[in-house]
Amino acid sequence: MHNSLQPVDSLIRQTRDIPGPVVIMAHGYSYRTHDPVGCPHNLVFSTAPKTHPKRVKSWPVALGLDSSDRLSIAFGWDAHGTLWSARQRALQAGQALANVVLRLKQENPIRPVHFIGHSLGIELALEALHQLEPGHLNRIISLTGAAYRTRALEALTTRAGTAVEFFNVTTRENDLFDFLFEWIIAPPAPRDRAIGLGISVPNAVTLQLDCGDSLDALSCLGVSIAPSGRRVCHWSSYMRPGVFTLYERLLSTDKPLSVATLKDALPSQAAARWSRLFALPRYDFPLPFVQNSP
Repeated sequence: MHNSLQPVDSLIRQTRDIPGPVVIMAHGYSYRTHDPVGCPHNLVFSTAPKTHPKRVKSWPVALGLDSSDRLSIAFGWDAHGTLWSARQRALQAGQALANVVLRLKQENPIRPVHFIGHSLGIELALEALHQLEPGHLNRIISLTGAAYRTRALEALTTRAGTAVEFFNVTTRENDLFDFLFEWIIAPPAPRDRAIGLGISVPNAVTLQLDCGDSLDALSCLGVSIAPSGRRVCHWSSYMRPGVFTLYERLLSTDKPLSVATLKDALPSQAAARWSRLFALPRYDFPLPFVQNSP
């Protein structure tokens, strides 16, 4: 639909017979459609992005959605400008997202609809849950989401929210960005914190990507993810080798991983903020005095 003048309803109507699930993708902060530098449809939503190779990966290709028998929606929105103004537009975009989900369900009520969003993009799904009914959205994957715990819990306790499986992908590599989000955006409740520190609700699970125990647990479930090599990174949740294998499992209909399965396998608590940034360096060379011990 990018650069197309065809009405949205007409295009959605043409997708009614494409088998599910439908996967809606939402980018995070700083992207803006039709921007000559930051248009998401030329970057993370493109099947062949040509710029910023260290920070850009094609989501449709990585998720296996780049074929005619799969339906994915690249939901672009104006995330440019100050963080505060971008968040306000994210709430408006969330209402537009709800309308798209409603139209999809009207055309094909039995087809599952999933959402995956990075950073501030998760606010779109949280806002949409307030406008939807149970079963309209099935699964939400939050990639280092920029949102407060209270905000997420309010959305997940709506009628639509209680029927959603919410996968809260975090990493201590993102601590600096969570801190800046909390510093710029006023919390909805005193002492509230970003969801990067975890959320507690029956239909949600927090998965910390830089936790060795978590990576070992995922490996036992058939998902191999490379260990983290950085202390600070905002894009690790979609640039780390192996992560899209996990997301594909979460979004597919073939042996999908559930919230319950991951809760049983993963550590129950996320690591403390700054635990990665200020961790002492690890040295793996042998110690002669240990070797010579009797």
